[in-house]
Amino acid sequence: MQVPLLDLKPQYQALKEAIDAAIERVVTSQGFILGPEVEGLESEMAAYLGVPHAVGCASGTDAILLPLRALDPEPGAEVVMPAFTFFATAGAAWNAGFRPVFCDIDPATFNVTRATLEAAWTERTRCVVPVHLFGQMAPMAEIKALARERGSMVLEDCAQAIGARQEDDSGEGSVMAGASGDAGAFSFFPTKNLGGFGDGGLVTSRDADLAERVAKLRVHGGRQMYHHEMVGTNSRLDALQAAVLRVKLPHLDDWARARRENACLYHGGLDDVVEVKLPEVMEGNFHVYNQFTVRADRRDDLRAHLAEAGIGSGVYYPVPLHLQPCFHELGGREGMLPETERACREVLSLPIFPEVGKERVERVIAEIRRFYGYGV
Repeated sequence: MQVPLLDLKPQYQALKEAIDAAIERVVTSQGFILGPEVEGLESEMAAYLGVPHAVGCASGTDAILLPLRALDPEPGAEVVMPAFTFFATAGAAWNAGFRPVFCDIDPATFNVTRATLEAAWTERTRCVVPVHLFGQMAPMAEIKALARERGSMVLEDCAQAIGARQEDDSGEGSVMAGASGDAGAFSFFPTKNLGGFGDGGLVTSRDADLAERVAKLRVHGGRQMYHHEMVGTNSRLDALQAAVLRVKLPHLDDWARARRENACLYHGGLDDVVEVKLPEVMEGNFHVYNQFTVRADRRDDLRAHLAEAGIGSGVYYPVPLHLQPCFHELGGREGMLPETERACREVLSLPIFPEVGKERVERVIAEIRRFYGYGV
């Protein structure tokens, strides 16, 4: 029995009739750029997330880039972010005119904390980017408190965390990822919990002025054709992507529920395997498991064993951002961020997609137990 790390085909087959009809609707209209489909998705996403403003854009990378560009950074301005995340977080900051400053992570959750951000803070810090890695929100109350004290923007990187939520600092309810900070950045890359049929992204904000600036920047800096108030770019969300995403959005919570059930299976089957450290969920968090990421002794040998058994796995991420060659001039060096570097050596992501099913999860568990010499 093969167990892929991810298989998108079952999801499409389950929604094929509705998705095909949505695509046909766009093709028939011949309205492919922005328009009513994008406006509909923006409205529906804003309602789902509990924010007043949502602006579609061309990719998750641009969803980080555009709100940072909207800040109009002065030379030397800095953005603090984790070194343990996908490259787009840092690349977007660089391309927006900021200097990325990398911080370490909490070893239990892989996320930043107030303490890790504060350790990297300087007088030039204008924004912090907490990445809600693998589907779990970073501790937003303490992060927002730090940013308020120091007058900086908080941009949530929610690329892996759509639908995740967290008890808010009042203790009277919960807030969704992307609705806690000053702005949120979402990706609709096909592998995400809400994935399109190509690239796509969305920026959320409670600030009407920020949302308006982002909306202008995505169409070359102006709302009216041939009139440009800012120097923007082409980052328009395709209507075809929006139409597909509108079909999928009502199913997102069910898919999150299935992912969480699969996570429970892994916890039940691997809890006694001391060589595998299972992901921890911070109190008050609702984890949506874009990835189920463990720490494993002899990680690379385990991964080879799983591959030989026909089981997919992934390493997110093998090289931390502060050690990437393109950022050499920023002064990163080995040993500077020890928890990040240790995570890069130990992490392994296992199949968690909603349709993987109990039987295949149990097979993954059995092979891991076999590798470490536990009874199966």
